[in-house]
Amino acid sequence: MITKIKDFLGFDIKEDKFKLSSDEIFGKIADERKPDKWVFSTCGYCGVGCGLYIGVKDGKAVYTKGNPKHFVNKGTLCPKGLSEHQMINSPHRIATPMIRRDGELQSATWDEAFTKVSNEFKRIQREHGNKAVSVIGTGQFLTEEFYTLGKFVQLGLKTNNYDGNTTLCMASAVMGYKQSLGSDGATSSYEDFELADTIFLIGANIADNHPILTLHINKNKREKKKVIVIDPRASKTSQMADQYIPIKPRTDLALFNGLAYIILEQGWEDEGYIKANTNGIKELRKHLQDYPPQEVANITGIDVKTLYELAREFVSQERVISAWTMGVNQSFMGTDTVSSIINLHLLTGHIGREGAGPFSITGQCNAMGTRETGFTSSLPGYRNFGDEVALKEYAKIVNVPEEIIPRERGYKYAEIIDAIDRGEIKALWITATNPLVSFVNQDKLRKTLAKLDLLVVQDAFMGDTAQIADVIFAAATWGEKEGTYTNSERRCNKANKAVEPYGDTKGDFDIVLEFSKYFEGVHEMLFPNWSEPRDAFEEWKKVSKGRLCDYSGMSYELIEELGGIQWPCNEQFPKGSKRLYTKEIPFRTPDQKANLLCLEWHPMAEPISPEFPVILNTGRTVEQWHTRTKTRSIDILDNLAPEAWVDISPNDAKMLQVKSGDRMSLSSPRGRVDDVVVRVTGSVRPGTVFVPFHFNEQLVNALTNESFCPKSGEPNFKQTAIQLHSQAVPEGLVLKEEEVSGAIAHHKVVYEGVAHKMKEKEDISIS
Repeated sequence: MITKIKDFLGFDIKEDKFKLSSDEIFGKIADERKPDKWVFSTCGYCGVGCGLYIGVKDGKAVYTKGNPKHFVNKGTLCPKGLSEHQMINSPHRIATPMIRRDGELQSATWDEAFTKVSNEFKRIQREHGNKAVSVIGTGQFLTEEFYTLGKFVQLGLKTNNYDGNTTLCMASAVMGYKQSLGSDGATSSYEDFELADTIFLIGANIADNHPILTLHINKNKREKKKVIVIDPRASKTSQMADQYIPIKPRTDLALFNGLAYIILEQGWEDEGYIKANTNGIKELRKHLQDYPPQEVANITGIDVKTLYELAREFVSQERVISAWTMGVNQSFMGTDTVSSIINLHLLTGHIGREGAGPFSITGQCNAMGTRETGFTSSLPGYRNFGDEVALKEYAKIVNVPEEIIPRERGYKYAEIIDAIDRGEIKALWITATNPLVSFVNQDKLRKTLAKLDLLVVQDAFMGDTAQIADVIFAAATWGEKEGTYTNSERRCNKANKAVEPYGDTKGDFDIVLEFSKYFEGVHEMLFPNWSEPRDAFEEWKKVSKGRLCDYSGMSYELIEELGGIQWPCNEQFPKGSKRLYTKEIPFRTPDQKANLLCLEWHPMAEPISPEFPVILNTGRTVEQWHTRTKTRSIDILDNLAPEAWVDISPNDAKMLQVKSGDRMSLSSPRGRVDDVVVRVTGSVRPGTVFVPFHFNEQLVNALTNESFCPKSGEPNFKQTAIQLHSQAVPEGLVLKEEEVSGAIAHHKVVYEGVAHKMKEKEDISIS
């Protein structure tokens, strides 16, 4: 009876379970989960690069807590980071290598898996040539793993048909930086959000996708601070803006050309900076005559008065920063859209200074690491393919024959898929990515992958792509291995091993190192005396020395001590450098001047039609990660976002006779997705919808079209013409004839106008 009364009054209830005691790092911690130790590390999800500690108890990860001393996040974490330790113990982990036998994936030894794959690779290359083997990488490896894998694939397997899934998110930023500034590499720091007068966020829903960055913006206490969000969708980020600009989908390049026109028309440019630091101003002035304000207003839906206000905002403030993510990059004009943003910064001198710069926010935890080291879009250290001097320099540093180093880039991601479809590529090795959810036109992709002689998947989780593999290399994951990540602001952070790898898995570094021994002479040539990730890091320091992405002044110990180091880090910058293209760090072009580029806008690759009158926009949500291989088993995240939904305007919802919570279907010329939850919202304009891409049951990439940036190879995920179907209106939306015909006519007129202008410019072609 006394016990019941105590329970009712709240006394003594499970006292031992909820008892708190002191922890030297984090204060009060529940005894039940109080770790035996805290392991210093870095988050393995997005490119923000938050510092954290992994709490380990009885050999298992039981806590993740933000590092209160880390500059990036000051102890805060997003929902994914706070629950990251649960991912290590996911029920979807792959415990052993696997080989498909009699149609079923069965456990195998590492020797069996390596022997089967190496024998098949050798056979295929003997019969069809070295390039018949191809590899698609990830943005989730540690830098040491990227460097090791790239070196093995390009120099050991001797195939340059190697690309990363970062082509699906960051390739346009890479190519835009390269063609404008001479090299890849983000120009700015998170600190610049705190120091800027004006912050332009362009196609960047950071509140959902990079929430910790909003803290840096909120720390900005400058009197004139203004946040301007430019986005077709009124996302969460738009709600924190001082000004929201609802631009028409895929018209951003025209907008930035129009702003550049106004700046030059009004004489607002920084003539001194342009003359001293750029090439191409004369050609740009002539090119921009095709983008007068009224024409740009017609294209973008932004009135002329607002265009002038935006241009004035760009030039009237001392410090202006522009940040963008997938809304800019994931476009068939992605590369040139990035360069059009950079044009504005070069015209106004807003680059290489505190609070200023064109700043690409990276998608994955180590997309920067693969860009620098991974042998995909360049040789390691941002050495361009075809640069014989750079090639010889690299060969000498790592002591390999010059003739085995590729002179040109191989196929990009989408080109690899097409080459499989043609029968040119016979074997594909996929590492830590899941194209059976993330790639466009899923029906074609699945039919294409079925043509392979061999599909190898290297992953820690049994995702959709792993399920169709012929062989699986069972990988360890975050928290089970050691190395470095480099975040969006070029900050190299340390990730440490907290627990032993799950089951019979191996770290990705160890997988590549061991696999290389199955190819005669390769291990001895490429990885002499290598045994741990530090060996790769030490070689990478030598390879990067003197390059823009210089790591030569770093060490594992110094990285931990300083809470990450921003490259370049060397004798000149012993603790790293916050910004690029300052007086000390010139542009990486032959004459050390940036390029002002003439960039042409094109109408959408797939316009609406009577059959498909709605534009589909896809993206991410804060609760889930990419294709959910990591997050689907974490209850707190899955409960918050268990399935896909479709954001639809009140006007379209009324026409379809649906309300929030109902179910509907979406279709395109490529497929159909059924049973999607409706969310009626004013965040999307009539004639457009938004659907997150994470979910394999409501597989929105079954609808998306095959349109790619010709320079970067990045898909145009953001605009696909679709139809909507409800139970009440199964045939879908039927717009008024004048609405559809008007839109089509406008598209046709604009397209023909662009095509006519393009005929006069032989150096550019319509993609």
